[in-house]
Amino acid sequence: MQQILGPERESELLARGFSRRDFFKVTSLMGAAASMPFFGEAALAQLSSFGNEVPPDAILINANENPLGPCPQAVEAATGFLKEGGRYHFELTAQCRELLAQQENLAPEQVQVFAGSSPPLTQAVIAHTGPRKSFVTGNPGYEAGEGAARFIGAKVHRVPLTKTYAHDVRAMASIDPNAGLLYICNPNNPTGTLTPDKDLDWLVDHMPAGAILLLDEAYVHIAGCKMRSDLVAAGKPVIILRTFSKIYGLAGLRAGAAFGQQDVLDRLSRYSQGIMATTGVSAAMASLQQPELVPTRRKIIADTRAEVFKFLDKHGFSYVPSVSNHFMVDVKQPGERVAAAMRKEKIFIGRTWPSWPTHCRISIGTPEQMDKFQAAFLKVMT
Repeated sequence: MQQILGPERESELLARGFSRRDFFKVTSLMGAAASMPFFGEAALAQLSSFGNEVPPDAILINANENPLGPCPQAVEAATGFLKEGGRYHFELTAQCRELLAQQENLAPEQVQVFAGSSPPLTQAVIAHTGPRKSFVTGNPGYEAGEGAARFIGAKVHRVPLTKTYAHDVRAMASIDPNAGLLYICNPNNPTGTLTPDKDLDWLVDHMPAGAILLLDEAYVHIAGCKMRSDLVAAGKPVIILRTFSKIYGLAGLRAGAAFGQQDVLDRLSRYSQGIMATTGVSAAMASLQQPELVPTRRKIIADTRAEVFKFLDKHGFSYVPSVSNHFMVDVKQPGERVAAAMRKEKIFIGRTWPSWPTHCRISIGTPEQMDKFQAAFLKVMT
């Protein structure tokens, strides 16, 4: 175990209240976490998967994926590096880091590149929570962080969303003076709703001493809201997560990033393993260099989402107004029952959350796919 963690990390963990018997859990997250059901977007998406049950003509709107996939330039870049698969090409990661820093108006040392946003999320949990430092999150919310926190013995506080489906930042700030990490996904997963900038600004100035705000911006490009890398530039105690899985359509290629102060990111790197795949990082860089990609796709998703909401309004279905590529619809009965009925229609929708058992999460597909969803949903619900 000492060979994995090293004396410096062991001492740091012991000082934060971990026992030596806890070290196995920490190293599990560092190494084999991808196989754990709470690890991250890929693993949690599998909770909405159905093995060999999916027919080839099924409509998959269950995992917040982007049906548009990678842009042509990303495909070309990734394909070009396949023949270079025998080399690590570390320089690609450095180049991606420089490009992101330039676009976010940050210093390169305030940016780290990862294979998706799940690794830095888990590393932030290891670095900032533990037996003496709790994890605070919204409810319902994205569960990967709280799952990792519970696994290593940290207390988890789940704070209900407000009546407008925003994070209750005042309740989150006051629930535990020993909180180590406050997690906000904005727009939220699963509701697709926003927490206002003024609330985020208030929170970073009123958190418990020593706490970090972990701001997950996986869906920020889709919403078109303000991206909060300015908090990093201002020296605030934040870690901002980004992913290329959503609007860029690179879920299977695994590319993401974290923004934060250099010392904060250095602390994450103590618990990281692995390198970037050349296909993922090259596709990410190609995507970043297409200025019309994000606004074009944002409009496509927004227009499709608006048509679905018109359908739900017309037929009197209750849903949570979303600005993301997914939304929650209240089916007024156990959500899994409706999901099972939809599967018989070859429409695979998302899962429910324990706190909202009658709500199903629906991802936004193509206009044609959502037309088929509407027909099947009306049949199942009537």
